[in-house]
Amino acid sequence: MTRAAVPGLPSRYPIGELLPALYADDDLAQRFTAGLDTVLAPVLSTLDNLPAYVDPALAPADFLPWLASWVGVEADPAWPVELRRAVVARAVELHRWRGTRRGLVERLRLCCGVHAEVRDGGGATWSAEPGAALPPPPTGELLVRVWPVRAGDGVDAVDAHRVLEVATAACPVHLTCRVEVLSGPPEAPDAPEQTGG
Repeated sequence: MTRAAVPGLPSRYPIGELLPALYADDDLAQRFTAGLDTVLAPVLSTLDNLPAYVDPALAPADFLPWLASWVGVEADPAWPVELRRAVVARAVELHRWRGTRRGLVERLRLCCGVHAEVRDGGGATWSAEPGAALPPPPTGELLVRVWPVRAGDGVDAVDAHRVLEVATAACPVHLTCRVEVLSGPPEAPDAPEQTGG
């Protein structure tokens, strides 16, 4: 859709009706202003509906990339329109959690429709006891394990390529990213410190 011209869109404020009475019956003046009304009607309509343009749920689809640039998020044009709307709407919230397990889990749930478990190979730890053992050497790998949101969905329901793209975009540069697709939640002994639930 383009807002440059909308055939047949009437102007809510016809210029011909605003002219002095002398020009009210002048055919040339009325035809000239009608041409201006045709050009201005889409502009006035856009201005009248401006709040809808800045609401991701209501904005025209071709306006979403501009809204996405306002909130510093990239919404893949190949994604369905409703997914792009949701990503733009939740961008500020997700920016708060950027670089954390929670942020990656939430982003994967939103963009890929999966639950996720993230295991960081950074090797950072702390202890309340002095002289505690050091953490094991870092693996240099971020392991992302995902499974379908709805029980009963097969492993095929998870788009591993898309999951890898989203996870890699959020992965710190000093770590490699590996994705495992599971058929369901991991077993209790392997339960992570933090999961998407």
